[in-house]
Amino acid sequence: MPGELLVDEPAAGVVRLTISNPAKRNALDHAILDALAEALSVHCDAGCIVLTGGRGMFSAGYDIGDIPEDVFAVQAEKLVAHPFTAALDALEACGAPVIAALPGHTIGGGLEMALCCDLRVAAEGILLGMPPAKLGLVYSHTGLRRFIQAIGAPRTRELFLLGRNVDARTALNWGLVNRVAADVEAESLALASELAANAPLSVRGNKRVIRELLAADVQLDEEVERELIALRETCFASEDIREGVRAFAEKRPPRWQGR
Repeated sequence: MPGELLVDEPAAGVVRLTISNPAKRNALDHAILDALAEALSVHCDAGCIVLTGGRGMFSAGYDIGDIPEDVFAVQAEKLVAHPFTAALDALEACGAPVIAALPGHTIGGGLEMALCCDLRVAAEGILLGMPPAKLGLVYSHTGLRRFIQAIGAPRTRELFLLGRNVDARTALNWGLVNRVAADVEAESLALASELAANAPLSVRGNKRVIRELLAADVQLDEEVERELIALRETCFASEDIREGVRAFAEKRPPRWQGR
């Protein structure tokens, strides 16, 4: 069954969007990603939006584990390059401030999604990580840029090249999250209510200025950008990424071929 996005209004001026895909640890599938992009458009006039995950998990990332091998390259790249990108673009373009409330582990694409939000509140004891090196995946240059802008190149290398998870306190020290709280729901709603009560022209205007300054910070040469996109597309057709996904599902060490 596909996942779903639950919508409620827990406080005045606050809209909460909850990722719900419990059978797959809130993995991001087409249904969730499409619903998120639509909800952000519908609720763009809210005072604040809270994005969270249900049942003690934020998100385990892309839902690529069940894609059949004979169509893996096409379907996996299609999921990541289109609905996932559209959802992230909608988060960044949303005029309302967005808080990511992370009640549980936040991994892979789930972590990049949280990074697209304006503020992040993590629960004590959760893990955050980027597993591309464990799966054989070359991550998008746009995604890597987000991490470099947030936590710098040395920490980004540590996340992506080692593929290890970090705990919430380490993430706070790195600047990957803004706060660590014992009660994530209460803390995120308190922040959301405070944001919703602030001057909307100021909040939305400053958010726009910050976004545009970050976007203008790095401009890739067009030929280099095409090469990076091709590098990523090639990885989706590799034997290693199939092996990485299989090994992850089977909880065993991968047997890399380098091709």
